[in-house]
Formats: sequence, structure tokens, C-alpha cells
Amino acid sequence: MTTLNLKSVLLAGGIAALAAPAFAKTELTMYYPIAVGGALTEVVDGIVADFEAENPDIDVTAIYAGNYDDTRVRALSAIGSGEPAQLAVMFSIDAYDLIEQDLIIPFDDVISSDEEKAWLNGFYPALMANGQIEGKTWGVPFQRSTIVAYYNKDMFEAAGLDPDHPPETWDEMVEMGKALTKNGAYGLMIPSTGYPYWMFQALAIQNGKELMSSDGLHTYFDDPAVIETLEFWKGLSVDHKIMPEGTVEWGTLRQAFLEGQTAMMWHSTGNLTAVKNEANFDFGVATLPGNVRKGSPTGGGNFYLFKNSTDEEKAAALKLIRFMTSPEQAAEWSIATGYMGVSPAAYETDALKAYTAEFPPALVARDQLEDAVAEFSTFETARVRDGLNNAIQSALTGAKEPADALGEAQAAAERLLKPYR
Repeated sequence: MTTLNLKSVLLAGGIAALAAPAFAKTELTMYYPIAVGGALTEVVDGIVADFEAENPDIDVTAIYAGNYDDTRVRALSAIGSGEPAQLAVMFSIDAYDLIEQDLIIPFDDVISSDEEKAWLNGFYPALMANGQIEGKTWGVPFQRSTIVAYYNKDMFEAAGLDPDHPPETWDEMVEMGKALTKNGAYGLMIPSTGYPYWMFQALAIQNGKELMSSDGLHTYFDDPAVIETLEFWKGLSVDHKIMPEGTVEWGTLRQAFLEGQTAMMWHSTGNLTAVKNEANFDFGVATLPGNVRKGSPTGGGNFYLFKNSTDEEKAAALKLIRFMTSPEQAAEWSIATGYMGVSPAAYETDALKAYTAEFPPALVARDQLEDAVAEFSTFETARVRDGLNNAIQSALTGAKEPADALGEAQAAAERLLKPYR
């Protein structure tokens, strides 16, 4: 080889060395549900960008997959076809099914340091309930909520009601609802599509009865208190006339509230920031009213770690999850969306302290955790839940009597859960 050629080879090699990365990046694919609220994709993209800036050795691809059910289907389909997926935010109530299918690993298997253990123990216990099964933590809270009551203070005043006194009991809700139902508007709307089981669980809790056992093996749909609960829900429209007959759409209810079609609505706290930004009237946010007791199920999504990934990917995914659930990020997330900060430390940040001082409704969902219970979840969750959803809707539309509809749902749940006992 001539001296000229040798120099050319050395020069080309030097350029190639300069062009090559100094290290191989860890690639993460995260599936994420965008179902309610405002432009959440922009918020999540911003958090991911901040993480990548702090961790240049990790690349994150966020795949936005629709609602929670869509996200579960897309993520599991990707895994089944061999596509990369290391983590996802999916329903907190998906844990039983994901464990049964051997798709996820507990966080206990990937944390080791005292700092990591302190992080895992730093979340609100009520938000951890759905993710902790048989002594291990399978899901970590992020996009979490409770159901809250939004109400139009202007409509309260016009009806001669105290705008600073939303209903605290079922009786008050009915009484106020009658005063508010006028001029083509309803006093109350509770959504019965999308997630009817969630709203029904809130009502059942308020009537003193849980819908399922804590081990995911039993349901109580045909309990007299549960039947009474569905009769009450139906009676809000049929007997008291404060709510439309038939079903109320989850996806359009927020707009109906903003347009003055209803004075009160029950919905996820995940809508709070959107309502705050769009309402052209004074509104309030309250904990749900009670009957035997007050209460709401928790709701929303948890982070899960998929089993079929390398140790390096698991470590990187854990780093991303810790970043996204850190007090500072959780605070910014809560401010941007209305979902709650998932740890007490989030509410001690300067940002969330200042925001909640200016806008106290942002504390309602968190304060309701004192009366909250784990969201409805069992083995065969999706099929058991579908049976309950169908029962609720058939009763509300008048197709079946509440007792008959819930009896059928209970019989179906018994068949589905028996093998797991």
C-alpha cells in the first residue's frame, strides 16, 4: 500500500470513529393511553424530552394508543408479535390479567438500593392498592384519579342554592337536582358508557357495599345493597327526573357540562384542567356525596414493566418510571392535567403548593383518598367487568329490572372466577 493510500485509510477510519456514537443507547418503547383531558400527548412528550436530556444514553419512543383498553390490546399485540415493548401505562385494574398471562414482573425484582425502596414506598397507599397483589408490587401509580363532582355555581345561584354548598348526601343531591332541573337543563349527569362499572362502584360504596373481594376471587353483584344501588341510579332519571333517561355518554359529558346542559356531573379528576381552561362560568369541585358513607374508587393507570426485555432495558425503564413519578414531575403533571400527584411529596413541591393555593379544587381528588377504595378488579377482569357493564346499561335503559340484570352478571362472574379459587 502506498503512503498516500495508507493516509487515506487512516483518515477515513478517523472520520468513521468520530461519526460513531461513543456508546450504544438503550431503546425503550412505552405504550401510553390518551383517553381524557386536554393535549396530554404534548405533556408526556415534554416529560420524555426532559428525561432524555438528563439521560442521553436512553432513547424513549412513546406510542399513544387510545383509551386504556386500546392500550392494553396494542401493547400485548406488539409483545405477541415480537415487537419491542418494555413498559406501559395501563389500567391499574389490569394487574391480575397481566400476572396471569405472565407478561409483567414485580417492581420488587428490579429495585435493590435503599433509595429505590424508599421511592417504591413513597406513594399514597390508596393508589397502591390495585398494584399490590400477594405481597408484591406489580404496578406503580402515575395517571391516577378519583371520581369527583363538578358543579356549575352560576346555575346553583340561579336556582336559589348556596354555590358553596354542593350536595353531601344522596338526599341532598336529589333535592338540589330537582331545583336545578329547569330551562332544558338537567340537575345531574352520571356517565353510563365508557366506564359504567366505575361510577356504579362509587354508588355502591356510598351505599355501604363493595362489589368485589380484595383477593379478586369473588363478586357481590346480587347483594341487596348493590341491587338497591342500581335501583337508585335508575330512579334519578325515571322517578326523580333530574337526569336523562337511558345512558349518558362518557366522552361527551364534559362538553355537555361546559355548555350548561347539566348543573352537576360526576367525572374523572383527569378532566379538571380542561374544565378550568374552558368553562365560561364559575364552577366548583366536590367530593362525591354519600348515603351510608362517602367514597369513590380510585381510577386511572399504573406503570408496568414487561417481562420480555433485557436487564439493561428493565433498568432503563425503571429509571424512566422513577423520573416520571418524581415529586417535581408528578406536580407538573397534576397541574397540566388535573390528575392527582401520586405521592405526598408531590404536594410539598413549591409548584403544587402555589397552584393549589391559587386553585383549591386541585386538592379535592387527593383529599378524597381518605374515603377511597381500590378500583373494581378481579381475575378475568375484562370479562367480569363487561358483564357488570351490560347489566348496568340494560337496567338504565329499561331492558331489564336491576335485580334480574345483576343476578345474571353475578352468575356469569361465578362461572368465570370459579377456576381461580
